[in-house]
Amino acid sequence: MTASEGSAPEGPKPASASVTRQNAAVLRELPFDDTQDFEDARRGFLGTIEDAHIVGPTGRVVWTMRTYGFQRDEAAPPSVNPSLWRQARLNAIHGLFEVVPGIYQVRGFDIANMTLIESQSGVIVVDTLTGVETARAALALYRQHRGDRPVTGVIYTHTHVDHWGGAAGVVEAKDVAAGKVAIIAPDQFMEHTVSENVIAGNAMLRRALYQFGALLPRGPAQHVDCGLGKAISAGSVTLVPPNDIITHTGEKRTIDGVEFVFQMAPETEAPAEMHFYLPAFKVLNLAENATHNFHNLLPFRGAQVRNSLDWSKYIQEALDLWGDEAEALCGQHHWPAWGRARVVGHLEAQRDLYRYAHDQTVRLMNHGLKPAEIAEQIGTPKSLDGAWATRGYYGHMRHNAKAIYQHYLGWYDANPANLDPLPPVETGRKMVEYMGGADAILKRARADFDKGEFRFVAQALSHLVFAEPDNAEARALLADTFEQLGYLSESATWRNTYLFGALELRHGMPNVPSRSAIGPHILRALPTDQLLDYLAVRLNGPKAEGYRTTQNWLFTDTGETFCIIVSNSAMSMSPRRLAEAPDATVALTRKDLDAVIAEKSTFEATVAAGTIQIEGDPSKVTALFSLLDTFERMFEIVEPRRKTVT
Repeated sequence: MTASEGSAPEGPKPASASVTRQNAAVLRELPFDDTQDFEDARRGFLGTIEDAHIVGPTGRVVWTMRTYGFQRDEAAPPSVNPSLWRQARLNAIHGLFEVVPGIYQVRGFDIANMTLIESQSGVIVVDTLTGVETARAALALYRQHRGDRPVTGVIYTHTHVDHWGGAAGVVEAKDVAAGKVAIIAPDQFMEHTVSENVIAGNAMLRRALYQFGALLPRGPAQHVDCGLGKAISAGSVTLVPPNDIITHTGEKRTIDGVEFVFQMAPETEAPAEMHFYLPAFKVLNLAENATHNFHNLLPFRGAQVRNSLDWSKYIQEALDLWGDEAEALCGQHHWPAWGRARVVGHLEAQRDLYRYAHDQTVRLMNHGLKPAEIAEQIGTPKSLDGAWATRGYYGHMRHNAKAIYQHYLGWYDANPANLDPLPPVETGRKMVEYMGGADAILKRARADFDKGEFRFVAQALSHLVFAEPDNAEARALLADTFEQLGYLSESATWRNTYLFGALELRHGMPNVPSRSAIGPHILRALPTDQLLDYLAVRLNGPKAEGYRTTQNWLFTDTGETFCIIVSNSAMSMSPRRLAEAPDATVALTRKDLDAVIAEKSTFEATVAAGTIQIEGDPSKVTALFSLLDTFERMFEIVEPRRKTVT
């Protein structure tokens, strides 16, 4: 294959000769004759529904494995790294599985697993998947094979939506509120669940399209997997708040006759996360902290950097607590491991992987290496090369090392040249000028593309696209380059990112319906002070120049009071304090404010309807709302913004 030279093609393209050679080499480098994972992933199979095909009440398909039928072939196509192809085929195994008698998992009905533990009078559900529809289907499949047992308890292992979003599909909120069903979660669960994705939620939503490749067609040259599982389901997300909180390691609960012993693991894969051990079953569950891959320390969607050192220590603590007892290990992604020796071996490899990443990054950092240099050099221990569960299908050592550097030293690598660089458009224009113009860059880029030097070609062409976003040749060749990098990637998130970038270069941004970054389930649960922080983020500082106000806000339904202060183009608030001489006093309910933020109504319409009452100067209040930005769900990533942001 040669690089394209005309207008932007439709794509996708075949794998280049270089990619085909490199992917073929993977088959010789890794132990593909080891089929233990396939045996484990199929062990205890009880049944499934055809193609795991789940349709919502409106007829919308919220989950299906039909589109992954092409993965029945054992041999990887040239367009997929064979190691990732193996992981994708493992993640395609779906249905209800027995872990040990009395403990079951539904796998392959979402990106996460639902674990079901039989109790004296019913069943305890661990993690409820992303949406109501998949959760309901998973529970129905369990009941089909194990009887119509009522749900006697629910456990949320951590704060990510694929582990709690389907709660309303397995329990009634009224039963939880009445104390009939315990919902157990780790300390700070609600605080982190509602806050982690709010402040930067809009940017995270957009970036997540790249990480998960949700809008990529399924196929051997496009989306094949997400590493942790196939994909995220598209069902209805709900949040049923917990009514029982675990605060410390060693804390126990007996739920309908089943004893749980919990271990806290905060600031690991999630800011609030916990593990548990079931003494009666001798089964250990490490949530998402010991899956069958190297996890993200900094996901591409964005998040606070995760603590790899603590991550390793919590795995060691689990070994210390239960390594001499546990006969089976399961998690909320992937498949279990059985036998004490294999449980311990899996955990030791995971422990060492996160510890190695941390210690070696910091070692090289203290030698003065910069993030890109560390990423290029660090590698993984040779002793783990054949350990499938430590491969970077979701995270990757090269980007995890950069995350560790960021954790300690931030974004700046101490080189003054990188202290205040020009923005991408200005840099692109100067780079194009310095490199002799667009034609010269394209000529060199085509030659390097044909040699398989895709990483630098991507860098060079990105400068050209930012300098000349309508240059069809540059866009086409950059799309081809991203595509080949995706075909090479062992990490599913890297592959998705590259292929989605190629898609947008060829076809532009997808036409996605507008939606608020804060879903209704999060909005209702968001504390008022955090909701006001979100409004403050939306305040357009330049437009607010010269605007000053002090307002008292009285929430008549919750009894909360806030003094809102805007000065120097910044919005602050003081809870439980009222100004003596405010510009205005606003009486409203949380429901009123939620409706305005969710764009179900406008502030002006709500005032006109009389449900929001203002004493003093109403213009000061309406002016505040007029100064709030509305964030567009879609914005350019692989090319310059077309609209000016002021």
